Amino acid sequence: MTDPEIDYAAVFQALPGMVALLTPELVYADVNEQFVRMSGRSREQLVGHYLFDVFPDNPDDPAATGMRNLAASLQRVLATGERDTMAVQRYDVQSLERPGRWEEHYWSPVNAAVPGPDGEVALVVHRVEEVTEFIRDRGGPIGTRARALEAELYLRARELQEVNERLRRAHAREREVALALQEAMLPTPRLKGPHRAAVRYRPAIGALNVCGDWYDLVDLVDGDCIGVAVGDVVGHGLAAACAMGQLRSALSAASRVADGPAQALDVLGRYARVVAGAESATVVITFIDFAARTITYSSAGHLPPALVHPDGTVEFLDGATDPPLDASPDPVPRPQATTAFTDGATLVLYTDGLVERRGEDIESGLERLADSLARHRDHDPETLVDAVLGELLPPAGATDDTALIVVRL
Repeated sequence: MTDPEIDYAAVFQALPGMVALLTPELVYADVNEQFVRMSGRSREQLVGHYLFDVFPDNPDDPAATGMRNLAASLQRVLATGERDTMAVQRYDVQSLERPGRWEEHYWSPVNAAVPGPDGEVALVVHRVEEVTEFIRDRGGPIGTRARALEAELYLRARELQEVNERLRRAHAREREVALALQEAMLPTPRLKGPHRAAVRYRPAIGALNVCGDWYDLVDLVDGDCIGVAVGDVVGHGLAAACAMGQLRSALSAASRVADGPAQALDVLGRYARVVAGAESATVVITFIDFAARTITYSSAGHLPPALVHPDGTVEFLDGATDPPLDASPDPVPRPQATTAFTDGATLVLYTDGLVERRGEDIESGLERLADSLARHRDHDPETLVDAVLGELLPPAGATDDTALIVVRL
């Protein structure tokens, strides 16, 4: 016996609470019957319209924060894919019968992500409980106590908002300092000869999520050779920026005198033990010999570089992978491997913000990267790097830093 097919559209319309579906642009995609009835808006006034055009903040109340708080909650859901439950919010809703008159309402919203086939947020479920009657009970002593409690909660909410605003400004200042520090420490590629490279750094969304990742490109002493590296320091903010700068500078110096990338990582691993914040840092470094047409590489717990051959084949260089910098209590020589390339190939180094997604196997991210690199392989490095970022990073921004280096071989 087969179960009868469930009419989910009918179920959605019959849900007992106010429920709406929003697009990532915060446009109403659908609303249930309860939402129409309780909001006082017709379906035609809701579906296809921008949320905050339908329900703007009360312009006569400069202290109104309901819609601003809702916007912040929805952006968190879009950025993280996580459910966000809000505290009770006061919304002044404009009367349709008497334009210019704003009616006081109290709503308790919950916002949740609906992932699409690609794992990105395709829709947001916006569920609202109307609690105005509970907050503004007009009858007898219960109503008096409710209004007193409402006033007390309102004052406490305002105090909390002021504290949050001060914290937000402090976090914003720290982010600005961290970004400036990072820009000073991360180099602009200047390679000798005709070699072309492009680099991009994209900080994570959020006030302090910046400066965990780094990159480096150096001209090596012997012959027509360059060193290319990327690394990832655990953590964010100024502490991560300082650790990142020290590791990048140390590896840049070690690369110029080391016999190969493995020896450079050996030196860096010893140095990392005395750098605060360098715990569990990962890095991969490649030595490119243009005369011999070879790439020698070594990785300390980092994702493998991608070698894009002229025919579109993408080879991930994973033949010399070892644990992160401080994983072993005693120094152990790291492995290195060498592979050949032909003219017109492209070497790509990156950090995990480009390919890792919550709840998804890393292989899926690597497959997306390989597909994008193969399709855009004939572009110049500057165009290629922007095309890859445009395809792989979420539209609302990634929750982790991303560094990306492209070198045409």
